Amino acid sequence: MSIRASDSWQPVIPAASAPCHPVARARGPAPWSVHVPQTGARGAGVLAGLVAALAFSTSGPVVKPLLLAGWSPGAAIGVRLTVGAVLLAGPALLALRGRWSLLAHEWRTVVGFGLLGVAGASTMYFLAVDRLPVAVALLVEYTGPLLLVALGWARSRRAPSRTTLVGAALATGGLVLVLDVTGSLDLDPVGLLFALGAAVGNAAYFAITARPTALPPVTLAGAGMVVGAAAVGVVAAVGVLPVEAPDVRVAFLGAQVHWLVPLLVVGAVPTAFAYGVSAVSVRLLGERVASFLALSEVLFAVLLAWVLIGEAPLPVQLVGAGLVVAGVAAVRRGADRDVLTGAAPAPGGAAGGDGRDAPADRAPVHATRPTHARG
Repeated sequence: MSIRASDSWQPVIPAASAPCHPVARARGPAPWSVHVPQTGARGAGVLAGLVAALAFSTSGPVVKPLLLAGWSPGAAIGVRLTVGAVLLAGPALLALRGRWSLLAHEWRTVVGFGLLGVAGASTMYFLAVDRLPVAVALLVEYTGPLLLVALGWARSRRAPSRTTLVGAALATGGLVLVLDVTGSLDLDPVGLLFALGAAVGNAAYFAITARPTALPPVTLAGAGMVVGAAAVGVVAAVGVLPVEAPDVRVAFLGAQVHWLVPLLVVGAVPTAFAYGVSAVSVRLLGERVASFLALSEVLFAVLLAWVLIGEAPLPVQLVGAGLVVAGVAAVRRGADRDVLTGAAPAPGGAAGGDGRDAPADRAPVHATRPTHARG
């Protein structure tokens, strides 16, 4: 049996073989099984990922003037997650459709997502933005996809495809250029440590969101947002995370506005909206492709930071951004081959984006290892 990589994966059955059904369910687990999303689902996942990346990228440029005006990162992230939780509550409950038992059954996923993917990643990023340029903090955070490649390699003990490794190398080289390690940028080492902490949270966000779960994506995002907001509140209450929220006016889109305006924008756009849309993208594309696609957030943030707060990128940083884009494209190309060889998990959400079981016509295809694949 052989399989060719294309938009639709179909087993090629020799004429002399015994009759069989390509989607028949095996009695036991197959040596490996794949379920690659159809072209429409992939396209929707890519579009959702880009929209979410654009929304996420507004966070740093919008909140940075508030931090410069005296707000602490702890206060800003607390308000951000609280507003996001309130705005996501309605869509999350509608998607759940009264199936409260799902939350009880998936509580570990919700808590892990809320603590690591929401509270951890967001808090560490805001702490980093307080000390670093927005683009630098964000790009260090988005070394998370490289952590996922390494984790998948260690977990499966199968090396990623050459295309994936080349893409990861290009993205890493782009990161080095954006960081401008030659020395013309003065980077705060503590800020870099916070950004690396955000990278761990970023990797956890994609890994947990991509796991097969009966929870609808927006419900997972909404429930995780509640957990994240509660966690930040507890850490702030015990004094670990300083909270300072002076009554100030800040620069926003060329005008001086009340501090509530940027926080409402941050709570709505890069939090409630972005997390909900991103969760759908990760379910459709899988953790690896979605996480590398999310690197486009860095490019959007560079432009927004330039336009909104005057943090103009250096020419070498623009070259690095181009390498990141090339790396994303390479990883996207190598993703299907990695799924086939077992070096990466198949997208968990391709089967039922609303949390329901996949229909029979989208059942996984069980097959023996292919003799030919085009990735």
